[in-house]
Amino acid sequence: MDINSLSGVASTYSYANQIRNKSVSSSDFANSLKEAYSIDKSASTELGFEDMWKTKFPGAKYHVMDASAISQGVWERNDFPFEKFFEDDVDESVLNWKPMGQDPDMDDSSVQSRLDSTLGGKAIVVPPELEEKMKNNPELAQKVMDKVDSFIANHPTRPGRVLSYLIALDENGDIAHFRVTGGGGHISGPSEEELKQFEEEQKAKREKKAKQERENIERSQEAAVERRRIQEEIYHRKSIEAVLNEQMLGSGTFAFGDTPESMLAAYGVGLSIPNGSDL
Repeated sequence: MDINSLSGVASTYSYANQIRNKSVSSSDFANSLKEAYSIDKSASTELGFEDMWKTKFPGAKYHVMDASAISQGVWERNDFPFEKFFEDDVDESVLNWKPMGQDPDMDDSSVQSRLDSTLGGKAIVVPPELEEKMKNNPELAQKVMDKVDSFIANHPTRPGRVLSYLIALDENGDIAHFRVTGGGGHISGPSEEELKQFEEEQKAKREKKAKQERENIERSQEAAVERRRIQEEIYHRKSIEAVLNEQMLGSGTFAFGDTPESMLAAYGVGLSIPNGSDL
């Protein structure tokens, strides 16, 4: 509660005394109560960004310094001393930290120890320029808080993990850098029986797929053979018809009683066309 709220409460208390002394009407006292409530409500709803952050996340750390100037390459290193931001006070020398040597592996014991030390914590770094803007602009402070809150809500690891969040804002209220660390929780894999069943199911699926592919290939080959057979028959028949037409047109003779089908059949097995009586 700020000074204005205290002033309103004091005025109301004074009005109450005056009512007892009959020097002020009850309606004036009611108006005084309404005014005091209005002032107090306004003071409680217009929280600063730091108050919003710490109210939303009790125990979270809040630092005013410009961490947006840290390069992403430095920020992502496993030996970057990010755990310092989870302390109450941070030496600004961390902003000028320079790597020395090769970046250690994630499973390095020193890296894991530093990661574990931050689990469950939350810390935010706000540039002085943004801090000043939000002091005079409650709407901006609320927008930035909504943005940060949404980020945390949408960046969890798998269920059962203990998380830590470190967020560095830029002067416009956007997230410049962040680190979300997950650890702990109960992690269990499939049992030996479940794993065996899974492997058998996968094997059955592979065999079924291979069988289907073989059947498709066989059907395709059979269809190709059948197409070639039909094409050869058509070609053979047309060749015989061409020869018959040529002979019939050239000699003008054919055998009585022989149909074109029988003549084609005879030619198809290599027999000569029988000579009949002349027309």
